[in-house]
Amino acid sequence: GAEEPGMEAEAQELPLGCGGEGGSPAAGRSPAGEERRDPPQASVSNGGDAESGKELVELKVIWNKNKYDVKFCLDSTGAELKQKIHSLTGLPPAMQKVMFKGLLPEEKTLREIKVTNGAKIMVVGSTINDVLAVNTPKEAAQQEVKAEENKKEPLCRQKQHRKVLDKGKPDDVMPSVKGVQERLPTVPLSGMYNKSGGKVRLTFKLEQDQLWIGTKERTEKLPMGSIKNVVSEPIEGHEDYHMMAFQLGPTEASYYWVYWVPTQYVDAIKDTVLGKWQYF
Repeated sequence: GAEEPGMEAEAQELPLGCGGEGGSPAAGRSPAGEERRDPPQASVSNGGDAESGKELVELKVIWNKNKYDVKFCLDSTGAELKQKIHSLTGLPPAMQKVMFKGLLPEEKTLREIKVTNGAKIMVVGSTINDVLAVNTPKEAAQQEVKAEENKKEPLCRQKQHRKVLDKGKPDDVMPSVKGVQERLPTVPLSGMYNKSGGKVRLTFKLEQDQLWIGTKERTEKLPMGSIKNVVSEPIEGHEDYHMMAFQLGPTEASYYWVYWVPTQYVDAIKDTVLGKWQYF
């Protein structure tokens, strides 16, 4: 019975000696007598650490008629937001077109572009399976049209096009850069003619997946999916400009022709309309 008080005292000393000075000699050793290293104790934070100190912003991400409520770090970049969208939608970052007051810059933070609580983030793009399903018939149609074109004389020599081309280059046509491919400009493509010789402008509404064809009289709003093919050819003597047609139906009468398209935008227009803009 005389040993019990000593045992109790030793038990009370044990936690006090873990990792500290002045504890029991047995406190820092294993039963075999070897020195025991206790794991470091986690520090207690009152909210000042890096994780809890991040400022979050509430976003509404909209893609393919689906809406996602997301809380995201205000100091994260556009590229990091694309990764988050990938986890939500399954849409790879390379196939995303993310819009917030225009195209979202990948290298800037949400704070830098002044994203606020409740901001709507529009996402345009299709999954790989959707792209393959949609583009396969379009590519087949495009190949058929090209084969047919090879059998004919150049488009710019045909009578129906000569009546427009003979008017000459429009005075307000946009400048062209030969041998260069550029992204679509942020402003509409203007200063061109349509098949009636009237002025026409093209506006690409990526967030709505539409092409707007505007004339003095009206503006046609065409879903990208309704355009079956795009045909283009350099204008002889002015190879830095193209004539271009959007195929809206099965016959040649359904082609909407546009003349004096700057050559640097031709590939970007085709890629955008045919659903390949995410690779450009």
